[in-house]
Amino acid sequence: MRWQPALHEVSGCSLDISCQPHTAEARAEETRRGMAENSSETSSAVHRRCLAHSPAERNISAGVGASKWIRLNVGGTYFLTTRQTLCRDPKSFLYRLSQADPELDSDKDETGAYLIDRDPTYFGPVLNYLRHGKLVLNKDLAEEGVLEEAEFYNITSLIKLLKDKIRERDCKTSQVPVKHVYRVLQCQEEELTQMVSTMSDGWKFEQLVSIGSSYNYGNEDQAEFLCVVSKELHNQSYGTNSEPSEKAKILQERGSRM
Repeated sequence: MRWQPALHEVSGCSLDISCQPHTAEARAEETRRGMAENSSETSSAVHRRCLAHSPAERNISAGVGASKWIRLNVGGTYFLTTRQTLCRDPKSFLYRLSQADPELDSDKDETGAYLIDRDPTYFGPVLNYLRHGKLVLNKDLAEEGVLEEAEFYNITSLIKLLKDKIRERDCKTSQVPVKHVYRVLQCQEEELTQMVSTMSDGWKFEQLVSIGSSYNYGNEDQAEFLCVVSKELHNQSYGTNSEPSEKAKILQERGSRM
């Protein structure tokens, strides 16, 4: 059926309504075109925002929704810890590992654990330090071994703490208590003066004990004494076969009376 124009008289004016259907279709088409343009602009804006982020920002954003638990395979031993623990030191290797740093070439095993080719024995104290901030070492664990791991993972605060402990330990070992050797000499009263005059070569008088008189020369009793002397031992153990000096030989001869 062909459309025929029609004229109607409205308030003394003629109105041609033959164009109304075409006007409605044009408006609908304009509405659809506007919606399509807005959708295209929105998609372009989202794409531009995504391109504006750096790779590091995209990795961090991706890690927000990831699991907070991280599994590590250190020398064949598994450790389970949180992402927050590994992020204690922002300059450390473990921080970069937990943030999936693209510049860090890190592999995973079949279980999804990060592979680290280091000694697990010394990694335990390092991980515990990151957990609670205290250094706890077993008696059979050397500080030097833990220091090597702290330097590998670049945990600066732990490196300083370990170096201070090693320095303090070395100072204590250098201050070894001085050892002494003691001898007890038996002598008579008239020999005391001579014996004291021969006390040299590091020998020191410690104690004099009277043991009465056991000798009788003529009509006079000779008092007898025990004299205790000592000497420091420097970098040698007691009982070495070093050659004694002449004055030391005199003391040894007098001590042989006991």
